[in-house]
Amino acid sequence: MATQLVVKREELKARQAALAAIFEQAGPDLDLGKAEALKGLADTKARADEVRRMNDELTALGRDVEQLAETERIAASVKGLSQEMQHPAKQPETEGVEQSKNLGEMFVESVAFKIFDGRRSPAALLPGVDIKTLMTQAAGWAPENIRMPGYVPSAQRIPTVLDAIPMGTTGQAAVVYMEETTYTNNAAGRTEGANNAGEAALALTVQTANVREFAVWLPVTREQMDDVAQVQGYVNNRLPLMLRQVMSAAILTGAGAPSFTGIIGLAGVQTQPKGADPTPDAIYKAMTLVSVTGRANPNVTIWHPNDWQDVRLLRTADGVYIWGSPSDAGPERIWGLPVVQDSACTENTALVGDFANFTELAMRQGIQLEVTDSHAGLFIQRTLAILATVRAALVVYRPAAICQVTGI
Repeated sequence: MATQLVVKREELKARQAALAAIFEQAGPDLDLGKAEALKGLADTKARADEVRRMNDELTALGRDVEQLAETERIAASVKGLSQEMQHPAKQPETEGVEQSKNLGEMFVESVAFKIFDGRRSPAALLPGVDIKTLMTQAAGWAPENIRMPGYVPSAQRIPTVLDAIPMGTTGQAAVVYMEETTYTNNAAGRTEGANNAGEAALALTVQTANVREFAVWLPVTREQMDDVAQVQGYVNNRLPLMLRQVMSAAILTGAGAPSFTGIIGLAGVQTQPKGADPTPDAIYKAMTLVSVTGRANPNVTIWHPNDWQDVRLLRTADGVYIWGSPSDAGPERIWGLPVVQDSACTENTALVGDFANFTELAMRQGIQLEVTDSHAGLFIQRTLAILATVRAALVVYRPAAICQVTGI
């Protein structure tokens, strides 16, 4: 399987290089008639069709590489599971352990909620009616209006960048690991009997990624809590979204403690200016930096939607769309790599990197919920504070495995 994966990766790189040569020869004006590989084609439309065909092949190859890599990871996991079954470790007792509950269920079943969950039964009140007055809605009953269930959520950013970062776990306050910071290879040919073997040098440095906490709280009145089903669903949806939004933004542009140190601008992350290059060329050059300098295999590109829009709308000098006709959905890939769009990404900057192997979001604590009335004047106001928190560390094991493309 590993051999097949290597072959597919080499084929992908070769086809990426071929398409990159076409864009380089076409120049900033995307004049495909200048590309040597396309000179045998009759007109601009035929050349653009050939570029799309090559890009479709890259897309298919990229998916093949991802599937083979995933299969390899699954095989390694199954092998580890098989070894564990042959030598099982003693498992803790599970009898009586409750199943995991979602955020809303934990809120409704929390001790604080149960304490404050008394129901009031006020006396029934009838509207005052003057029998000498005509019976109208003002003195009687207005037509009943029943509110529809659920709610229309406001427009919010979807934190898609979290899908590009592998997730792990940690039981510590920080992820501490060793990084090889010196690798001097003086190996050389040796003459028989001579003392001319080269001396190597290796050194490791301790690196630390601290766990950071993100939190948000929501005040809820006793009266609002009477609508248990609505509150449960609302809390279950919105508070976790708020935490995911702030975490995804911190992954990209965080300024450090008490937040993450974001990947954009992180020390060691490579930079490829767009300059006068077409954006696809700049992305390919960033991929080359990741492969050659970072010694990694780029697997994802991350964009602001406005920047990806400019790529999707690229046209040749004759006005033919490079990434497909407006009637087509178009590929969400470039050079065979998936495109992740997240408006938390700095506009005019894209990221290219091997996020699968050299980044990790190490979860110290998943989303936790606490409920209390012991804050400021909440007890007197008959209001509860619902606090949601999450703790995690962002680890970038090899910053050089990521390249930021600026000026796009």
